[in-house]
Amino acid sequence: DPTEGALVVLAEKLGVNLAQVRSEYPRVAEVPFDSATKYMATVHRFPIPSGSDLVRIYVKGAPDVVMSRCSQVLLPHDTASMSTSRTGLDGHYDAMAADGLRVLALAVRQLPNAEWQEFVDGGGKVEDLLTDLTLLTLVGIVDPPRPEAKLAIEEAHSAGIAVKMITGDHAVTAASIGKQLGIGGRAVTGADIEKMTDDELRNQIDDIGVFARVAPEHKMRLVGLLQSKKRVVAMTGDGVNDAPALKKSDMGVAMGITGTEVSKEAATMVLTDDNFATIVGAVRQGRAIYHNIVSFVRFQLSTAIGFSALFLIASIFGIADGKPFAAIAILWVNIIMDGPPAMALAFDKPTANVMQQPPRPMSEPILTKRRWSAVITSAVVMAVGTLLVLQLAPGEVSYDKASVAGTMAFCTFVFFQFFNILNARNETHSVFNRRTISNWRLWAALGMSGFFQVLLTVVGPLQDLFNVTSISFGQWLICAAVASSVVFVEELRKLVVRSEH
Repeated sequence: DPTEGALVVLAEKLGVNLAQVRSEYPRVAEVPFDSATKYMATVHRFPIPSGSDLVRIYVKGAPDVVMSRCSQVLLPHDTASMSTSRTGLDGHYDAMAADGLRVLALAVRQLPNAEWQEFVDGGGKVEDLLTDLTLLTLVGIVDPPRPEAKLAIEEAHSAGIAVKMITGDHAVTAASIGKQLGIGGRAVTGADIEKMTDDELRNQIDDIGVFARVAPEHKMRLVGLLQSKKRVVAMTGDGVNDAPALKKSDMGVAMGITGTEVSKEAATMVLTDDNFATIVGAVRQGRAIYHNIVSFVRFQLSTAIGFSALFLIASIFGIADGKPFAAIAILWVNIIMDGPPAMALAFDKPTANVMQQPPRPMSEPILTKRRWSAVITSAVVMAVGTLLVLQLAPGEVSYDKASVAGTMAFCTFVFFQFFNILNARNETHSVFNRRTISNWRLWAALGMSGFFQVLLTVVGPLQDLFNVTSISFGQWLICAAVASSVVFVEELRKLVVRSEH
């Protein structure tokens, strides 16, 4: 635990021999820390060689909670009444908190061992003895934000993600840390939340950036109210008391290093490095994956619709007896020509502005109206372009006899796929930019597919199998030129889309 670790380091710096202390003053009872009470206590026996042993109860926790249980304050050579010292102590507390320190109060109560034993035998609880304490000191713990956290929060904000800090720390400490991290909005406490109705909190929640001194039930309420506003809520947590809110949120994120097993079970995802920046990185990668899925669907669907339109139009108008290509050629396009390039789309890197775009609505389908327009436009261009080549190229077209026109149409449709996959990589950005050459796997797949396409038109057995024939270099150029038309038509559509936004 970071807090315990900091206190152990402090003790070592002050010259305390921890092993010796633990051996000489054994712990006989304990009150574990609870987020509701905000303190913990341990009971130790202090052997006195010349008399009766003593028992000391040490308490550490939130200063306001611990000091409320103290009646006096330890001074270098004396004690002072808490009532006369409280104002000065509160000032020190606020000053430390304003510097972003997490502040703990340490206190003690001493009683004879016989009195302690009588108390235990009577079934008493340690909590009942946590009064009339003597305040020992206030300890400030520096828990500086990771350098990358502020940058990650800035990136989250630019991506339309509202970041809110929920903590059990003092409001002043929380507000100071929130300011360091660039979390905007005002700070409120759990007590403030208690005073608000659901409608009041719902109306104000967007203006609040920091929630301090928050109890588990407050976290549940905050998650529920954000969800009632149709927000997708990701919640981080590491303690047992975080589990209900982690489970209720749309994406519960437990800490892999400091998180309890209960929180990990309740969470949707476990953050192995306990680093907030990793969450933002996951959002970036998730958006990239979704973008690549959309590209894949657009490409495959436009090919399928283009194929269907090609055969439908050919059947209606009796072109090539309604069968422009052999059945094996259809399989060739779908499996060999489309397969490797389509799979290479998965390796497209995120666009530079992927984290400058707002989150998409939960109800948004993969194929929006704009994407459908791109799919239909590309499909129509591919079908019409292939049919034009089929009609205008030299030679008779027959389903059972190879021809130059049929071969050129087949090659044109294959080339359409090569150009169309470049279109599908982005909905609005032009093909004519550096990103077009960024995915070497895609270009390798296109090169391999193009090589095999040329091969089947020049190798005799493959010509017979696919019902194609050799064509001249000029005819290859015509096929490529016609196929490139899908790029220019799509560029016009993208230009219109960009002008609308």
